[in-house]
Amino acid sequence: MTKNANTPRWTATHLPDLTGRTAVVTGANSGLGLATVDALARAGAHVVLAVRDPRRGEAALATLTGPRAALEVRRLDLADLASVRAFAAAWRGDLDLLINNAGIMNTPEATTKDGFEMQLGTNHLGHFALTNLLLPHITDRVVTVSSNAHKIPNSPRIHFENLNLTGEYKPVTAYSQSKLANLLFTLELQRRLDAAGSPVRALAAHPGWSATNLQGNTANPVLRGFGHVGNRFLAQDSTAGALPTLYAAVQDLPGASYVGPDGFGEWRGSPTLVGRSAAASDPDTARRLWTVSEELTGVTFPDRLLRQADRLDLLQSQPGV
Repeated sequence: MTKNANTPRWTATHLPDLTGRTAVVTGANSGLGLATVDALARAGAHVVLAVRDPRRGEAALATLTGPRAALEVRRLDLADLASVRAFAAAWRGDLDLLINNAGIMNTPEATTKDGFEMQLGTNHLGHFALTNLLLPHITDRVVTVSSNAHKIPNSPRIHFENLNLTGEYKPVTAYSQSKLANLLFTLELQRRLDAAGSPVRALAAHPGWSATNLQGNTANPVLRGFGHVGNRFLAQDSTAGALPTLYAAVQDLPGASYVGPDGFGEWRGSPTLVGRSAAASDPDTARRLWTVSEELTGVTFPDRLLRQADRLDLLQSQPGV
């Protein structure tokens, strides 16, 4: 998508009327998530804040001002598959928009309640399970927040031989792997939706460099210090950082699109379509990751959608299905 100097900056004021639509935003009690909630609700959407700590979610709601549609808080811990299943099992009715926003970055080595490396477990596997469990309810699209950390130097990859990075854990490596997984998940999800004849679209977005609390929670003190400096002098605020996610949520874009800022280095700017690494574009790796994710989580692509596919035999004969 080409822009010129006369193209107006896309902002949340360009959101269409979302009255009557329902959205779920994970990690919605601060930063990008809360900014996304605020914008969607101002546009008329009923927004569910899916958060690990409902008290913090309610406190976050109290900080929002001005007219908006209904908001509610529900508990969701992406690092606990039992919590993910409970959230999905309690869902009733249609869900127009799922925003997979929650994430942790460059954290000390730890595991989820199910034994997964914490960053991969939270950023990818939790969202993988949540999306597939909610997919029978989703009517419009799934937007997953990735990061350009998926293409930092040293060729980030999926460590299939050691997904938990046991014995070789590095916070940045784990984070990059999880963000690469977000894009591969989006790619394979869209392939499956297309094969099933579903109108639902899967898209991804990244916020550029957005000043949030993620930078202050990294395990490396050098990176933490750099993050604080960057937040002050280089970053855009969370309201601007949420724009690529919102753009992906409402614009008429092809499935599997990736949206980010249009400025230098994609650090800041107006939302636009952006590129991804070759590793994030590999359909074979995407299918392999999907298979592994199903095995680890015990959650699969919904049978109802598979039965709708005119090309079911083709789907079943392909790797990763």
